[in-house]
Amino acid sequence: MSEVTGSWLNDLPKVELHLHLEGSLEPELMFKLAQRNNIKLPFDSVEQIQEAYIFNNLQDFLDIYYQGANVLQHEQDFYDLTWAYLEKCHSQNVIHVEPFFDPQTHTDRGIEFSVVIKGITRALNDAQKQLDISSQLIMCFLRHLSEDAAFDTLTQAVPFIDKIKAVGLDSSEQGHPPEKFSRVYKKARELGLLTVAHAGEEGPADYIWTVINDLKVSRIDHGVRAVDDSALMLYLKKNSIPLTVCPLSNTRLKVFDNMSEHNILVMLEQGICVTVNSDDPAYFGGYMTENFIALADSLSLTKNQAIQLVLNSIEASFVDDIRKAEMRNLLESRIN
Repeated sequence: MSEVTGSWLNDLPKVELHLHLEGSLEPELMFKLAQRNNIKLPFDSVEQIQEAYIFNNLQDFLDIYYQGANVLQHEQDFYDLTWAYLEKCHSQNVIHVEPFFDPQTHTDRGIEFSVVIKGITRALNDAQKQLDISSQLIMCFLRHLSEDAAFDTLTQAVPFIDKIKAVGLDSSEQGHPPEKFSRVYKKARELGLLTVAHAGEEGPADYIWTVINDLKVSRIDHGVRAVDDSALMLYLKKNSIPLTVCPLSNTRLKVFDNMSEHNILVMLEQGICVTVNSDDPAYFGGYMTENFIALADSLSLTKNQAIQLVLNSIEASFVDDIRKAEMRNLLESRIN
C-alpha cells in the first residue's frame, strides 16, 4: 500500500520530458478531425478505436499510431492536438513540457513542415500565456526511415530552428541501431540543437552506449535496459545522465509484463536520474498523474520518491537555471 493518494499525486507539480504529441490524439479528437477533414477512418466508433488500442509490441502500436495521424491535415489540427494535450497537463498540474513531434509522419503525406510546426508552436505559446505552462519543443527523426530522409527533415527545419530546442530519435528500435543517424546528429549539434534519443526500450543496453558516445545525447528516452549492464549503470550515475522513463507505456508494450516488475524505482534508489513520463498517453492508458498512480498502486511509491522523480525531471529539463529554480520553488511550496 502506497503512502500517497491519487489526489496528492495529481496536485504535485510535474514536468514531462517524453511525450509524443501524435500519441496524445484521443479517439474523440481523432473522430472530430476525421469528420472535419472528410477522412474515412477504419473504425465506426470511439469504442472500436479503444478496442484497437491493445498491443503486443511496439510495432503493433506504431501501425495504428501512423494510421491515426492521417487525420492531421491543417495548421488548426496540429493546434487542436497540442492544445488538448496542454489542457490535460493543466488539469494534472504539469508545469513544464518538452514534447516530441514527428514531422516525417506528416511531410511524407504531403503536409508542409511549416503547417505542422506553426500549429504546434502556436498552442505552446498560448499555453505559456493562458495556462502558465512553459515548454521546449523536440523534433524527432523516424529511425525506420533513412538517414538521408532525416537530413531532408533537418533541412526543412532550419527556417524554424528558433522554435526547436533539440532533436530526437523514435519509432521502431529493433533493427535500427542509433549509429545509422550519426552524421545527421552531428549536423544538428552544429546547428546549435541539443540531442536526445530513444534507446534501451526494446533494444539492448548497447544502444544506450551508442547514443551516449556516438550521438552525444543529453538525455536517454526510455533506457530501462540499462540495468542489464552494470558498467553502464555506474556511468549513468556518475555522469548524471537522465532517463525519461514511461511506466504505462512499458507495460502496454510488454517491455515489462506487469507494473510490479518495473525497474524505475530500483534505478531511482540506485541514484540514477530517472523521470516519469507518459509517452503516448492516448494509446497507453494515462497521462502524468496516471503514470504516478500506477507506480503507487504496483510499487508502493513513497512521497519522497515521487518528489525526487519530479526534482529529477526539473534538473533534466532543457530550461535555464532561473526557470529550474522557479519550478523547484513551486514544488517546495506545494509539498510543505
